[in-house]
Amino acid sequence: MISKGSASECFVYITLPGQVSAVTAGKFVLTRNARDDALGRFIYGRSYMENRQALEIDPVELKLSTRTYETARLNGVFGALRDAGPDYWGRLVIERHVGKVQLGEMDYLLESPDDRAGALGFGLSNVPPAPLRKFNKTLDLEKLQTLADALVKDDLPNDPDAPQVQDLLLLETSMGGARPKAVVQDDDALWVAKFNRADDRWNNTRVEHAMLRLARECGIKTAESRIETIGSRDVLLIKRFDREKAAGGYTRSRMVSGLTILRADESVTMQTRWSYVILVEELRRIVAEPKRDARELFRRMCFNALISNIDDHPRNHAVIAKEKDWKLSPAFDLTPSPVVAQERRDLAMDCGDMGRYANAKNILSQHARFLLEKDEAGKIVNDMQKQVAGTWYDTLRTCSVSEKDAETIRGAFVYPGFSI
Repeated sequence: MISKGSASECFVYITLPGQVSAVTAGKFVLTRNARDDALGRFIYGRSYMENRQALEIDPVELKLSTRTYETARLNGVFGALRDAGPDYWGRLVIERHVGKVQLGEMDYLLESPDDRAGALGFGLSNVPPAPLRKFNKTLDLEKLQTLADALVKDDLPNDPDAPQVQDLLLLETSMGGARPKAVVQDDDALWVAKFNRADDRWNNTRVEHAMLRLARECGIKTAESRIETIGSRDVLLIKRFDREKAAGGYTRSRMVSGLTILRADESVTMQTRWSYVILVEELRRIVAEPKRDARELFRRMCFNALISNIDDHPRNHAVIAKEKDWKLSPAFDLTPSPVVAQERRDLAMDCGDMGRYANAKNILSQHARFLLEKDEAGKIVNDMQKQVAGTWYDTLRTCSVSEKDAETIRGAFVYPGFSI
């Protein structure tokens, strides 16, 4: 861990459009003073700035420039770098793998694997390592599920050198979130495998798969998904939209989370910036097609309210750039929650004049920010409400969600207070 008054640094690599190997973009330095305050600095390398193909790491904090960037947020880690690092599940894997060593933010970046989200990488050499070309196969899902179960139950040896602990790296640490997951490969693509937990109240993998399908039926662009059944266990495979198979490896898309776009973090004091209204304003400044993406974000906000997705926090929204231009990524992590309250439910982010209130009137209150006329916005809300109310059950059952599970989450869909 970084000690008080010392410095730690690493090189930041980026895979540019159309390439399968990374180049060095710049250097990240993290310091802590005697008061334990963190300060991060980043500067693009001279050779990178001279590269005609060079692109910005992100369109918010680290635009292409010769200046030295500084931040004290996120323990001194720039948002785009944090987006490329491990989230809760990935940190848990790393912590169990390294044992009792106390880790700092730089350690998590350096310990995270090459299959991290987006186009960035980190290392101690100014020359990027060769890209990872071998991944877990879909044939390994049973072993990965067993490892995930053991980690969730804290049923692993305490010895970091034990074979089972060493195998934890098979779970990888890319892509955010708290649910057990791993990256796997089939003949055509890379997928994020998401596993059920023994303490789940319903079959989360099948329900999430069904929600992605229901969202598409509502006109929303979502990540591609499918279900693999291993023995009696279901695994959700979500195709990675930041990777594309190419000769010699995978091309990578740059990717930045909504949290970074909002210049916010996950602390209570910064949650005042957790807002769809602010997000769409920032989004319109970044993306190549503001009208298209603003309307798409409006649909997702409405859909989250209609399925009571109270986990729609900013890290579950993102922009990607396959080439130079940025655009809203496909929707992902759509999960219903059968909250007991019938009159009022809240989203994780503000969605209108009445804050986080997941209500049609509130959602429509800031329609102009989403570049929608009042009548257009009203039609979208009405059409989506009818679609969700009329098809949620059939969609769940078509995706082989059990009748028991469908009844358990029935209360999540178009709750009475949505239309008050």
